[in-house]
Amino acid sequence: MAHMTEEEADALDEELTRTIPKVDFSKPDIFLRQRELLNILNPSVADYIITRALATRQTPAQIISELVNEKIKLNTI
Repeated sequence: MAHMTEEEADALDEELTRTIPKVDFSKPDIFLRQRELLNILNPSVADYIITRALATRQTPAQIISELVNEKIKLNTI
């Protein structure tokens, strides 16, 4: 990846400062999809995943992936 010059960085900063992001609320975002997934789970399991995700600054999907990978490792030994 190419590095930006100071002038390019300043121009990008100005553009992002002046631009208002457009959000399309008709499309579900990643957080809504993850929340829907957690709604399927047992409430205590969902609470555990959310708490651990917040504590580790990971997504619920990353927490679930870690848990499944740990379980796979335990069963293959």
